Amino acid sequence: MEGISVKLPPSLGNALAAEARRRNVTQSTIVREALEHRLLDRPDRDGGPSCADLVQDLAGSVKSGRRDLATNKALLRAAVRADARRGRKRPR
Repeated sequence: MEGISVKLPPSLGNALAAEARRRNVTQSTIVREALEHRLLDRPDRDGGPSCADLVQDLAGSVKSGRRDLATNKALLRAAVRADARRGRKRPR
């Protein structure tokens, strides 16, 4: 294993030492477990839920009445044009 040095504030160092004594393991073991849990064991490694996770209960909850929204090229062109018009600044 590779070794590193870490400086801890006194309160965190004391908590680490107390936990090591309580569990009868080394402080290195506790630090290693904490790092593994924080960095490797999480399915969402970027630190938060994805957009899909946040709206998963909403997906499919709105019905437009149109079955071809994803494949109709005319609707897509119209939506792109509408977005472009909204983004343009008005002349002075």
